[in-house]
Amino acid sequence: MQTTSHTNPSVPRLLRLPDVLKRVGLSRAQVYKLIAQDQFPKQIKIGQKVSAWDSYAIDNWIASLIRGGSL
Repeated sequence: MQTTSHTNPSVPRLLRLPDVLKRVGLSRAQVYKLIAQDQFPKQIKIGQKVSAWDSYAIDNWIASLIRGGSL
């Protein structure tokens, strides 16, 4: 069975907002509030009106919460 980059967590990906929201279980408003408070990874501009998040940054943020970090 061949593994593609979009299913392999060890391969960095750019995640769009709907994928980020599914991954972290927060609302859009919560994510942007946390970004403004420097408590969530900032998005990367990949186009004039398009942003995405580094999958590693999101995974590290989740891991820090699991290790005892707080929002």
